[in-house]
Amino acid sequence: MTGETELATPTVSTLEHPPTDLIDRVVERLHGVLRPDQILTGKTDRYNRARVPAPFPVHRWRERVPDLAVLPESTEEVAAVVRIANELKCPVVPRDGGTGLTDGAVPLRGGIVVDVKRMNRIHELDLENRTVTVGTGINMLKLNEVLGRHGLIYPDDPASYPCSLVGGRIGTSGWSLIGARYGHTRDLVLSFDFVLPTGEILHVGDGIGRKISKSSSGYQLKHLFMGHQGTLGIATKATLKLYPKPEAELSPFWAFDDYDAAYRFTGALARAGVATFAGAVLFDEWKVAYLRRDDEAYIPQPADVRALTCAVLYGWEDEVRVGGKRLFRIAKEHGARYLGDEISEGDWAARHDRYATPLHGRTKSGQVVPMSWHCEDAAVNYTDVPAVTKAWHEIVADLRRRTDVFDDWGMFAYTSADTGVDYLTEIDVGIWEQRLDDAAWAMWVQAKRDIAAAALAHGGSISACHGSCREGEVDLVPRELGRGFDVMLGVKRMLDPNNIMNPGKYLLDFAYQGDVSAQLDELRGIR
Repeated sequence: MTGETELATPTVSTLEHPPTDLIDRVVERLHGVLRPDQILTGKTDRYNRARVPAPFPVHRWRERVPDLAVLPESTEEVAAVVRIANELKCPVVPRDGGTGLTDGAVPLRGGIVVDVKRMNRIHELDLENRTVTVGTGINMLKLNEVLGRHGLIYPDDPASYPCSLVGGRIGTSGWSLIGARYGHTRDLVLSFDFVLPTGEILHVGDGIGRKISKSSSGYQLKHLFMGHQGTLGIATKATLKLYPKPEAELSPFWAFDDYDAAYRFTGALARAGVATFAGAVLFDEWKVAYLRRDDEAYIPQPADVRALTCAVLYGWEDEVRVGGKRLFRIAKEHGARYLGDEISEGDWAARHDRYATPLHGRTKSGQVVPMSWHCEDAAVNYTDVPAVTKAWHEIVADLRRRTDVFDDWGMFAYTSADTGVDYLTEIDVGIWEQRLDDAAWAMWVQAKRDIAAAALAHGGSISACHGSCREGEVDLVPRELGRGFDVMLGVKRMLDPNNIMNPGKYLLDFAYQGDVSAQLDELRGIR
């Protein structure tokens, strides 16, 4: 499949970092709205806010360093910063936890990084309506420590749960490991305050109320301002939906001798209609081999295991017990082998640990080397998961034939809804960053295009959770969205007339050019 989707490099406008005299004027103006300790210009502060987990050639790190960072503590301070930036035409990049995998928080053109971590207060906990209003700099781990004292939970549960922030979840329209039971970020965030690129403050939700979950008044603007990767503004304060803290959890792991049997079983679990079903995960043979071999957080599996299925149920003890019995009956019908309580409970409990686990991979010759983790994800219908799995492994295998920089760490497929209609399908790739020169990077970018193209060819979406605004997969966004991409350009141009908000992302620079129809037609595959 390699090379099928080669595209001309989009001829969007490029900008250097702002000149030094402009940054000096920006800093001078910022001292009028922020305290000195909220304005960071030191090299360490700037470099620490230039990196995300997604790999890139280390020798190009300097290209992605902001000129300064600010630490606002309120919506009004964010608005003041953005107004100054818009007036002086200085780029602004929002940064929350920095856990994103498609460079949403990486400043491509320098400017100001707005770090929201100090906006981490719980403003209101409404026990009667079961909502909480928080600053977007809070993370789910800290929030749930407080909510747990009241028997409540905010069930947004990404792999990066201990370190990702609510604002970042809004900016990426995040995906939750237990979304089949509780929904994902778009379902759990009721409303939020949002600073537009002009510095205006907008409240978005269903209707005008902070705590309304369904309204038919006008357009549903909340979803427009989710998943924008920082290109439309900055979320500052959000009201979230809460649930009773689960009394019981069941997280059984079952083993299979082959992938096809595990795939059929995973689908059967998702379609079983068990009310407490929070999700199921299919591990393919490549993933099982990697976990057994290289992941220090993993409990070793028996050597004859070729695929795994994990399910999880949350709820009251009596209903979880009944639902669990149903899943175990389905497991028996499909010849699944239960791996026991220790492995099942231990692995699910460690689901967040791997995000920060030191990793190593193997070259095609078998050499063990330090590697960074990256994953490409897509939303794929259940019936197309096997075909996409096969295609993606072929793409990474071709990379490995050509260079020692990459390693195939296998694939997951996660249920996204309680019916199992579509799955977050993810391939994990080890990348030897110290060897990731421009030639290897070009191979990786083309592989990402091919991975995205395979998802689209099977009726999927390029991304289910990470976003698709990075070099490679972003080139196919106009193809996936069609006329919808033109609408994106119009919205960007209207809300951000000076293109200050995270410029260079999502091909949105096209919004500031003349007639780009020919270029967009090429990206859409229309010659």
